[in-house]
Amino acid sequence: MATDDKIDGTTSAVPLKTDATGAAAGSATAQPTGGKEEAKSRFNSALDEAKAGAQALRGEASQRAGAYKEQAKAKGGEYAEQAKAKGGELAVEGKHKASEALTSLSRLVAENAAKIDDNFGPKYGDHARNAARGLQDAAAHIDTRSYDELTGEAREFVRKNPGLSVGMAAFGGYVIARLFRR
Repeated sequence: MATDDKIDGTTSAVPLKTDATGAAAGSATAQPTGGKEEAKSRFNSALDEAKAGAQALRGEASQRAGAYKEQAKAKGGEYAEQAKAKGGELAVEGKHKASEALTSLSRLVAENAAKIDDNFGPKYGDHARNAARGLQDAAAHIDTRSYDELTGEAREFVRKNPGLSVGMAAFGGYVIARLFRR
């Protein structure tokens, strides 16, 4: 490739040789880094483009995560309301069954009070009748109170009588363990 070399406004007719990168070969002023600079420039622009793409993906992921979070929060709230309603229904049903069980036990004790009078004496029969009345009163108390009122009363009893509460829980656990052991 022959080109004119311009020095101080004059031209020379000496052809200039170039290498594969287009730099002048054999000259002291030729720099083989022209290709490296271009490669660095392209690499840096690709790197900047990749960073911008990653930033855009991060923003999109953040938006999607926020949308999924809101959906999960809404569904969680719905499920919590359903569970609360179902729990309330089950609590009322359990309260009713407990009241029925206490009433049945009260009737059983009252019916057997006469037999206790005959076998053990009137003093023990009176104790049985008093226990039957206490069970009947407890059943009526459970029926007349709401679940929240009963919970509050139980908490208050535990606060006032912690030792008795622990003893009752231990006894109840023992009885339940004996029932399931058989």
